[in-house]
Amino acid sequence: MEKTDLPPFSGVQCGLCAGTETVYYTADRYREYVICRTCNLVFVPETYRISGTKEKARYDLHENHPDDPGYRKFLSRLFAPVCSRLAQGASGLDFGCGPGPALAAMFREQGYHVDTYDKFYACNPAVFENKYDFITASEVLEHLHHPGCELERLWGMLKTGGILGIMTKLVHSRQAFEKWHYKNDETHVCFFSKPAFQWLADAWQAPVEFVGNDVVLITKTRAGG
Repeated sequence: MEKTDLPPFSGVQCGLCAGTETVYYTADRYREYVICRTCNLVFVPETYRISGTKEKARYDLHENHPDDPGYRKFLSRLFAPVCSRLAQGASGLDFGCGPGPALAAMFREQGYHVDTYDKFYACNPAVFENKYDFITASEVLEHLHHPGCELERLWGMLKTGGILGIMTKLVHSRQAFEKWHYKNDETHVCFFSKPAFQWLADAWQAPVEFVGNDVVLITKTRAGG
């Protein structure tokens, strides 16, 4: 076989689009990062990913209490734009709610019915049989090992006219990424950008809105999916 000069991990499968048009992006002292030329997702190759036990131990250190005013203010960046687009009596799912589901509590206080799911703290697979008017994922996507599969499942659970509300910090450039503290969290393995979300919205034939620096709203305008 002819020897190539491709860096390690080029050609690994992308977790979002499942393509293999992936190339080396950058590296730091702990991990290497790959970018997909098809969908623009930046991700950490599987060899650098930690176990579920270590992942949960890291989350257990978080102190996000549902009644913490500062945490609620942070979540309001996602809560406010989603809430403003909902009809009275809408039902939703807070996906990846964590040990203190503050976002779900905020929606319930406004009269919405909200289910919660988290693989570590609220593992209730029955929610995946439901249909919802809105689904939120706050600071979740960066942790997903297979974001494409998870997002397709969530999209299929939305009713026509439903909203998928996401909050995650975005990649802006490789230069900024290399200095970015956000990538240093070992539980963060997928990094989205506006082009990556635009690719996803185009694949779903759905409109996408970018609100502020880190909130993304995708509306399901077509039946099916």
